Amino acid sequence: MIATTNETELLKKYDVPGPRYTSYPTVPYWETAPTADEWFAGVARRLDEAERADEGASLYIHIPFCRSLCTYCGCNSRITCNTSVGLPYVRNVLSEWALYRKRLERTRPLPISELHLGGGTPTFLAPAELAELTSGILVGADRTPDAEFSIESDPRVTTREHLVTLARLGFTRLSLGIQDFDSRVQQAVNRVQTEAQVRAVTEEARTAGFTSINYDLIYGLPFQTRTSVEQTVESVRRLRPDRIAFYAYAHVPWFKPGQRHFTEADLPGGDEKRALYELGRMMLEAAGYEEIGMDHFALKTDSLWQSARDGKLHRNFMGYTPRHTSPLIGLGVSSISDSWDMFAQNEKVVEEYAARIERGELPTLRGHVLDREDLVLRRHILNLMTRFTTDWSAPELSVPYLDTVHERLTEMNSDGLVRLNEQACSITEAGRPFLRNICMAFDARLARKDAGLKLFSRTI
Repeated sequence: MIATTNETELLKKYDVPGPRYTSYPTVPYWETAPTADEWFAGVARRLDEAERADEGASLYIHIPFCRSLCTYCGCNSRITCNTSVGLPYVRNVLSEWALYRKRLERTRPLPISELHLGGGTPTFLAPAELAELTSGILVGADRTPDAEFSIESDPRVTTREHLVTLARLGFTRLSLGIQDFDSRVQQAVNRVQTEAQVRAVTEEARTAGFTSINYDLIYGLPFQTRTSVEQTVESVRRLRPDRIAFYAYAHVPWFKPGQRHFTEADLPGGDEKRALYELGRMMLEAAGYEEIGMDHFALKTDSLWQSARDGKLHRNFMGYTPRHTSPLIGLGVSSISDSWDMFAQNEKVVEEYAARIERGELPTLRGHVLDREDLVLRRHILNLMTRFTTDWSAPELSVPYLDTVHERLTEMNSDGLVRLNEQACSITEAGRPFLRNICMAFDARLARKDAGLKLFSRTI
């Protein structure tokens, strides 16, 4: 697939550093953090609202441990083969959860609508440790009738016993980190796994009772070519997961030194990088997958597609989700919590997190209390990310900064990427590859700071 001259010029024009907008404000622009009292009070308010709507909280638990470093990775991880670190960490997470239960001062079980284990590599933990963690979380809590439990997994370290144990605990969604099946690419990013390994884990998960399986793929990795992407997507089509996240590689070696194992000269750039995505997208759509939001695909039988069709798609720190649950409580090192009007992130170093837990403290490192402008702009950026349109004609959805949006989007309007009127913006089909750029026009905090700071990956 070859881009036209006009498409190539647009890719060059708009290939600039920018946020992925899993939150607004984005983490580098957080300011005043809530106190522990303010945080727990905010979470309690959101829980009360959720219960009135017959919903519950969403829990994210970060397991940082990995047995080897994948050099493309931008996640918070701890590389170790020492499996004895797992159980103490599990018990620290459960102590943090006990602190929440105590401080929320509830007289009834805490409702849970979603539980997601991410990392790192959650299946670094032994099956018995995963069972202790999940069972401990459910102490003093109730699963809502439509609750969904999900986990991220490395096919190289996930066993049948892991999957059977997780299914018994109520997990129905599994996300497998694939990235690429090409051997040269795998060697470059230190993530060597075969299609046969992935097939075995996929089939064992389905046999165990998992009803939705996601594959993570990445385009723009070192030494990727159109041929290698074509072969990878063909393998994925044979395995037929229910969902696919097809992410752009984020090259941020100043933030993740492991990415210095290769150079920018090894990476496909500009229009060639985008061509890899378009090739993958075309092949996935031909196989029956529908593009959902940014970089995500799903079969029509999957709840992610159904929520996109029904206008219920949501986006948070875990990416796209089928529904908006709030509060999002993050447990474990580096986890981020969201009460909609406040953010809080835990300590990012395992030892510092553990020390805070042992002292009985809320282990937050930083956070942010959203002001009215933040809340309004957050809504518009979320609308664009999930529905490709937003409208600020209602007074409660308007702030003075929005008066500048037309000027900021004038060039994109001329390029046919957006449709504007006085109080609304819609993204055209041609504008979808530039979704992050369009959202940047609504980002007041980015506009008021030094946009030249090395904070973000490139948008294309």
